[in-house]
Amino acid sequence: MYSLLLTIIYVAFVSLGLPDSLAGAGWPVMHGDLGVPVGWAGILTMIIAGGTIASSLLSERLTRRLGTGLVTAASVALTAAALFGFSFSGSFWVLCLWAVPYGLGAGAVDAALNNYVALHFAARHMNWLHSFWGVGASISPFIMSAAITGGFGWTGAYRTVGVIQVVLTAALFLTLPLWARVGTAAAPPANEPGIVENTAVADEADAAEAPVRGHVPLGTALRIPGVLLVLTAFFAYCGLESTSILWAATYLVGEHAVEPATAAAFASFFLLGITAGRFASGFVADRLGDALLIRGGFLAVGVGALMVALPLPTPLVALAGLVVAGLGCAPIYPAIIHATPANFGREHSHAVIGIQMAAAYTGSTLVPPLFGLLSSWVGMWLFPVFVLALVVLGLVMSERLGRVVARR
Repeated sequence: MYSLLLTIIYVAFVSLGLPDSLAGAGWPVMHGDLGVPVGWAGILTMIIAGGTIASSLLSERLTRRLGTGLVTAASVALTAAALFGFSFSGSFWVLCLWAVPYGLGAGAVDAALNNYVALHFAARHMNWLHSFWGVGASISPFIMSAAITGGFGWTGAYRTVGVIQVVLTAALFLTLPLWARVGTAAAPPANEPGIVENTAVADEADAAEAPVRGHVPLGTALRIPGVLLVLTAFFAYCGLESTSILWAATYLVGEHAVEPATAAAFASFFLLGITAGRFASGFVADRLGDALLIRGGFLAVGVGALMVALPLPTPLVALAGLVVAGLGCAPIYPAIIHATPANFGREHSHAVIGIQMAAAYTGSTLVPPLFGLLSSWVGMWLFPVFVLALVVLGLVMSERLGRVVARR
């Protein structure tokens, strides 16, 4: 029972990653076909991010009423409908209309699944599941490339991913009874306190959900000691990750005279480092604990940023630093999520995770353009300094959270 449900969840995380890089991979063709400027991609991503933030905040209320399984299935169905809508869109404004359900579906399923895994499965699965998200995000550019070169156009890529989402939706609806059975499993041993000192939970599916005590309002969740700290840490992490993805190649070309093709390859290595690092972290997550993974991750990103900043005659150290930064990023996101029930209580975990998802998407949406604005005034040399500042912010907030939780 647990193995089948866990398999479905792994497939769901791959599916979550599939749509995320489609627009980026296809936009060079899409904007021409739609007759809009290149920069209008930002409008589309802002609409998607807005819907994702809104549904992340509503996810806890929906899940308490409908259950994680039904929310997940319905959200994937909504995303599938939006992808098919994209595939039949002949104008940019129609694309923007379909971006609304696209974002709403993505945010709800992300928060619901992350909370379910944090409550029911060991830390290793949280890392491996987010690694599988990276697999999905890495596959979709190849789907877009194959569709374009095969004569099906960017609409064919969206249609292909839409079909995959429909198949997953059917599987999720068929397996709805499994979610309820796992939800009534016996409770696990109590986790240790601390910013994720809930190190190892021996079972594959450790726990049952805490008894439902009713909806946790947004204001109530924000007043829980330490929540604002973790939101700031999450905002900082997602901001540095998305800034690195968007601007690293430009920095390498401009400041280290790296060939554009080489810079693009190493920028992709940053993402591959995150994916591979999460897979590797899964083998040690239960032994090390979330707190150590978060601390070590931020420190590794800091080391990578320093390597990128060094004004050496060879760019090899900077290129290697980008890979180190990607590996450092790997465990931070899964560990913060997995720590939530231990840090704030199982009865509050879904509400807090929903707010964390909103903070994550806010950081990913706002911080990269903020850096772009600053770098246009100061210069692209600011990139590693900017990343280091976010590392310090995230590390300080997570360490302060550890002390708050320890006192409680």
